[in-house]
Amino acid sequence: MTTSQRAFLCFLHVFLLTSFPFKTESSVRIEAEALLRWKNSLPPSPSLNSWSLSNLRDLCRWTGIRCNTVGSVSQIDLSDASLSGTVENLDFNSFQNLTSLNLNGNSFNGSIPSGIGSLSRLVFLDLSNNVLGGSIPPEIGNLTEIQYISLYNNNLAGEIPYQIGNFRKVEYLDFGSNFLETPDWSRIPSFPLLKHLSFYFNELHLGFPGFISGCLNLTFLDLSLNHLIGPVPESLFNNLVKLEYLNLTENSFKGPLSANLMKLSKLKDLRLANNSFTGHILDSISLISDLRILELFNNSFHGNIPASLGQLKSLESLDLWINSFNSTIPPEIGQCTNLSFLSLAQNSITGSLPLSLSNLTHLYWLELSDNSLSGEISPHFLSNWTKLTMLQIQNNLFTGELPSEIGLLTNLRYLYLYNNSFSGIIPPEIGSLRNLLFIDLSTNHFSGEIPLTIENLTNLTGLQLHSNKLSGTIPPSICNLSFLEYLHLSNNTLEGSIPECLGNLSNVLKLLHLKANHLQGHIPSEFTKGCALQSLNLNGNQLEGTLPQSLVHCHQLEVLDLGNNKIQDSFPSWAETLLHLRVLVLKSNKFGGTIAPSKANLTFPTLRIFDISCNEFTGLLPTQYLKNLKGMINVMENASETRNGTSRYWELTIVTRKGTWLTSGDPTTIILKGLECQLKRILKTLTTIDLSNNFFRGNIPISMGDLNSLRFLNFSHNRLTGGIPPSLGDIPELESLDLSSNLLRGKIPWQLTRLTFLAVLNLSMNHLVGPIPQTGQFLTFDKSSYIRNPELCGHPILEKCEDDKKQLPQEVDGCEKQQPAPSILPEEVDGYGILDGMKWQVVLMGYGCGAVVGIILGLFLF
Repeated sequence: MTTSQRAFLCFLHVFLLTSFPFKTESSVRIEAEALLRWKNSLPPSPSLNSWSLSNLRDLCRWTGIRCNTVGSVSQIDLSDASLSGTVENLDFNSFQNLTSLNLNGNSFNGSIPSGIGSLSRLVFLDLSNNVLGGSIPPEIGNLTEIQYISLYNNNLAGEIPYQIGNFRKVEYLDFGSNFLETPDWSRIPSFPLLKHLSFYFNELHLGFPGFISGCLNLTFLDLSLNHLIGPVPESLFNNLVKLEYLNLTENSFKGPLSANLMKLSKLKDLRLANNSFTGHILDSISLISDLRILELFNNSFHGNIPASLGQLKSLESLDLWINSFNSTIPPEIGQCTNLSFLSLAQNSITGSLPLSLSNLTHLYWLELSDNSLSGEISPHFLSNWTKLTMLQIQNNLFTGELPSEIGLLTNLRYLYLYNNSFSGIIPPEIGSLRNLLFIDLSTNHFSGEIPLTIENLTNLTGLQLHSNKLSGTIPPSICNLSFLEYLHLSNNTLEGSIPECLGNLSNVLKLLHLKANHLQGHIPSEFTKGCALQSLNLNGNQLEGTLPQSLVHCHQLEVLDLGNNKIQDSFPSWAETLLHLRVLVLKSNKFGGTIAPSKANLTFPTLRIFDISCNEFTGLLPTQYLKNLKGMINVMENASETRNGTSRYWELTIVTRKGTWLTSGDPTTIILKGLECQLKRILKTLTTIDLSNNFFRGNIPISMGDLNSLRFLNFSHNRLTGGIPPSLGDIPELESLDLSSNLLRGKIPWQLTRLTFLAVLNLSMNHLVGPIPQTGQFLTFDKSSYIRNPELCGHPILEKCEDDKKQLPQEVDGCEKQQPAPSILPEEVDGYGILDGMKWQVVLMGYGCGAVVGIILGLFLF
């Protein structure tokens, strides 16, 4: 090499060494300026205070910024930095050396920019737990170096781009909890290095994604909460032998469990709940020896619960809830001594509890409800289940006394024993369960008094002891339960008075049901301002005095049932301001006097059940109240609710500080022509008015025809005069009409023949005249509907009409063909009764009760 060549190489070496820092400094400034432009587009945040041009030399020390050895930004980590705004103004082209971008746990919105595809060296991308929307840009497929990518928990929509198939190095891919849709799976190849894959909680349809079975290194697979259908391919069980976590919950997969499931011998967590799997659980499941969680609930598995489950020594959670298992509980389950969660509820399991279950000393949740289990609860169980926080054995056939060892379950928060045949006293040791939030011992045969130790349960929000044989008084110390929101003691033999202090508890108490006891005295007089009561049911006691006007403070009240007592008062016109009141029942008391017209424009706007029968009211019918019952006008059943599985029946929803509870009700009865019928539920569309057995006089108002959703109307046993208003024929939903035992005159309006749902009619014991209509539902009524009207004629009574050739108007294409003959035309009168002697409790329509075909009224009111 010549001297000149040596000199050139030396110069080149020096030039490169001196010029490189200028290049680095230039690229650093570009990166810093890009970060600052992005910062300036975001709402101000103290997390980015260190980002400043004046601090350019310390770029690598800016919050969340990490650099490589030459000072270029290689990592941006702003996770959980309380940032918002968008990432659309972040110039990804300025970060050619970026290998990691973590924006997890912020509130970024907007879309993911297509420019993200320029981060060709990116290995780690986490945009999870934001509110990003729009679709995933196809350019994301340019991230060919990516090993970890999470877009979990955003609002991303549209098809998953098939370009993700370019992620040949990816090991972790989580697109869960978005609104992503099914792509053409055939365009996505398998990922040779992928270990973790989640499409949880998206909008994926069609069958099992085909590429997954070729991802041979998968250890974690979550496809839960989608709409995938069909069988699970055998290739999954044959190929994915490294799987440790498999979650297919809440799809529409079907078919029996594959016999090859045992090949997934490394599984620790198997969740197949809420699908349509059928068949048996195979004994070979015991070969998956490391299984810790087994969730198969809400499928159609049947047959025996396999005894081989007892070989799963690592099992911590077993959930077989809502299937069709029809065996006993295998004693071998007691060998799974690590079990902390066991649910076998809603099957057809019989027999007694095997004593080996007492070995399950780690149980915190035990749910055996809704089966046909029988026998007694051994004290040995309770002595060993001291870690329980939830015990649900309701709706079974258990008998015997509740052991005093129940007091050992000091961690218990929820105790559900209802609808069994337990007997004996409620053990006072129950007062040791100071962590209890809700206790339900209803519908058993418990006797004796309510234990005074109940006052120790100071965290209690719900106490249900109804439908037992409890006696004695309601202990005033129950008012010490300052968090109590739900108190249901109906259908016992409790006596004495209602503790006055319960009124003071009303700012917390949301449901108070003391129905069907032997309580005496007065209703508590002071319901506090801010009263939280939603349902008050004191029906069927011996309460006296007046109705406390302080109930007007209970603005959320939906149910007020004071029927079948001895309350003596005038009509509570102040209740018209209770805007949520759906049910008002004052029947069978000593209410009296006239009902004065209201001065308010909006009265009882949501009332659906209005029963003031069997009292001593006088004067005219309360026309103004009746015509303003907006809750009985244009009531529609929501068809979409029915399709989606929402109940067609009205249930009172009590939202407590510990959750939401749907009330259970007191079965109630109604007398239908001498036949007693019981109902337990009430249709959301049910509407009824019962003013029978009073001393009302005057005419039935024409405006009753405006209540076009009324189903049951009873004005019987009053002193009403005038004619039957033809407008009653404008109530298309009317199913029962009782106007009997009044002083009504004139003819039966032919317009009533338009009532195509009318199943019960009682016009007896009036002064009606003329022919009985001979069309529509009138052809189904027998003579009992018309007796003691001596001037009525025609079928079904024996008296024939003088001119039985007269015809009612016929309709052709919806128009009247001829006017009715004058002798049958209804008199246009403004006239002012459901079933004779109707007993209230909620009124629910049904057909058939014993030998009677007609309407069943009654109320399932708590």
